[in-house]
Amino acid sequence: MATSDIQRVLATDAALAFLGQLQHRHGALLFFQSGGCCDGSSPLCYAQGDFQISDTDVYLGQIGEVPFYMGQEQFAYWQHTQLIIDVVDGMGGMFSLDNGTGKRFLTRSHLFTDEENARLEQQGLPARPAS
Repeated sequence: MATSDIQRVLATDAALAFLGQLQHRHGALLFFQSGGCCDGSSPLCYAQGDFQISDTDVYLGQIGEVPFYMGQEQFAYWQHTQLIIDVVDGMGGMFSLDNGTGKRFLTRSHLFTDEENARLEQQGLPARPAS
């Protein structure tokens, strides 16, 4: 990704620090943005290999060193929105590694401007990491 590229997913410093703790405990991780009614604002964090990414899942980029994916149907709704991953007090998703820690990841958002959307269209999606 070029330094001038617009990132589709970002993380707050607090989320990156918490993510580092989870990486230390669990090793390589990945995120998947759930589209469920109850989990829509909670990205799910898994150990790599514990969640199967499909060919139709969309790779949005990385936060820290962790790849971030979203289902194709969900991306159709969120493609004009930058995801900002934060961490707050609470219980994580049932299958997410943040569950039981007293903290959970939370997706906040920024609606891209017309100019940003035009730039995103030109730059396309980031290249998916090798499996």
